[in-house]
Amino acid sequence: MSDLTDPADAAEAGPATRAKPVDPRLLRYAAASRGFFVVLGIVGLAQTAVIVAFAWLLTRAITGVIDGMPADELLTTLAALAAVVAVRAALIWARDAASARATARVQSQLRDGLLAAITTLGPGWLAARSSAALAVTAGRGLEALEGYFGRYLPQLVMTAIATPVLVAVMWWQDWISGLTVLLTLPLIPMFMILIGMATRSVQKRQWQTLHRLAARFADTVQGLSTLKVFGRQHRAATSIERVTDTYRRETMKVLRVSFLSGFMLEFLASIAVAIVAVSIGFRLLDGSLTLAVGLFVLLLAPEAYLPLRQVGVQFHAAAEGVAATDDVFDVLDAAQAAPSARRTASPSDESARTVADATDAGLPLRGARLELRALQPRPGEPDAAQKALPAVTFTATPGTVTVIEGASGVGKSSLLAVLRGACAAEGTAEMDGEDVRALPPARWLAWAGQHPGLKTGTVAENVALGDEVPDSSRVAHALRLACADGIPPDLPLGVQGAGLSGGQAQRVAVARAIYRLRGGHARVLALDEPSSALDADTEARLWAAVRALADEGATVLLVSHRTSARAIADQIVRLERQEVAA
Repeated sequence: MSDLTDPADAAEAGPATRAKPVDPRLLRYAAASRGFFVVLGIVGLAQTAVIVAFAWLLTRAITGVIDGMPADELLTTLAALAAVVAVRAALIWARDAASARATARVQSQLRDGLLAAITTLGPGWLAARSSAALAVTAGRGLEALEGYFGRYLPQLVMTAIATPVLVAVMWWQDWISGLTVLLTLPLIPMFMILIGMATRSVQKRQWQTLHRLAARFADTVQGLSTLKVFGRQHRAATSIERVTDTYRRETMKVLRVSFLSGFMLEFLASIAVAIVAVSIGFRLLDGSLTLAVGLFVLLLAPEAYLPLRQVGVQFHAAAEGVAATDDVFDVLDAAQAAPSARRTASPSDESARTVADATDAGLPLRGARLELRALQPRPGEPDAAQKALPAVTFTATPGTVTVIEGASGVGKSSLLAVLRGACAAEGTAEMDGEDVRALPPARWLAWAGQHPGLKTGTVAENVALGDEVPDSSRVAHALRLACADGIPPDLPLGVQGAGLSGGQAQRVAVARAIYRLRGGHARVLALDEPSSALDADTEARLWAAVRALADEGATVLLVSHRTSARAIADQIVRLERQEVAA
């Protein structure tokens, strides 16, 4: 299993995209983030005004008490101060509410975009990636955006707005204090950059370890029965334990760096505020500064440093979400750069579909003309063995069964993989004049492979996979044609179809392809060794059902090593391995 992106590509893209406080791809791929920044800007301006008003009113109240301010005037000042505090609390609530709403919308948009990008890139791209790592990114990774949107971005916007305004106000009231803050402020970003580099490094290692852990666990669960047969389950458990321990250590490193960085930022800010306070104190003693100005500036000094300190602190809370969005953006970029992005369904596609709630035998099937010209699969890297896969030329028309034969490893399954987008190829493959590699396979192909690919749920849910509400009559009809009518549709299945024998699982997969064909979601039926686990009598029934579907108008491609399949064939395409020159 490989990770989401190639490490070399990630290293090349890293400096360009990850050095920015806000990745510009966020604005491009998540439209909800644009309005969020506008809201943050408005709230940030209001909070800055409230901070200045609070410092001024508090200064006026304290100096008023010292100077003997009248009671009614003092009460008015205190009431205004209380109102400012209430407004500040309301602004914090509004910011948090906007952050929560924006986080949910951005998470939804990025998940939808990720799924759409995976569909565009196709099964071939997905086969070279770790599906477990993708699941971690789409799940836990995007959930971690809460820290990014809820805490990091608000502080980043607040820093950009409040810090310059507060420094300008301090300079206006006392240029010496303003200059002191202006000279000491760069120390905090300088240390933030150094700490951020260390944090990003340990956070990235933690994120990659989590991906490895997820992939290792998924692979172990998938092959658990095989491991138990060979007595290797304990070694697999030890391997998972070792990766888990590595993840624990990486997590503790992240926490250690976070605590140390928080301490350093607080220490630097405290020293800077202390320098301002000492300067104000000395000038108060020699009379060159009034108490009102000195106290007002002193109250503003911590507020000038606070947003910048909080950016550094909240960066650690946002680091996991940032790492996840980096992975999501890489997938979205790859989808945009795909040379033959699959188009979505268009109105012309609707003519190829029939009513989705079609019933038993009354639905006419509409096949398609499938033309392959010198189509040569190129699975993986083009080594000599893969170059030996033959180029295939044939035309399959509606109402016909095309049987594809050949020795094991000659490329029969690879040919179907090309049609469903799981394998690259040279040559031409067209359905009714359109390149099938530019069409979503789910719009025209009903396919059942050698691996059933069943999921947890009932048999009916597996047969009607893709329909929110299974059509019970069509499910029963599909099971009957697939010679699986003895399997109860409401039978619950475990992981990967646990609860069925190999032959039963294979027939359920065939029924799923027939269900799609009957529902008008496909025009070509492709079956890859559908009878490999069936007895002779059941196989004969299955061939009769396949022939009947073709006679109704379907275009059928049948990969089979059984000579009995020839009896239902309209044409036979035999693949021969090519000789490769040394």
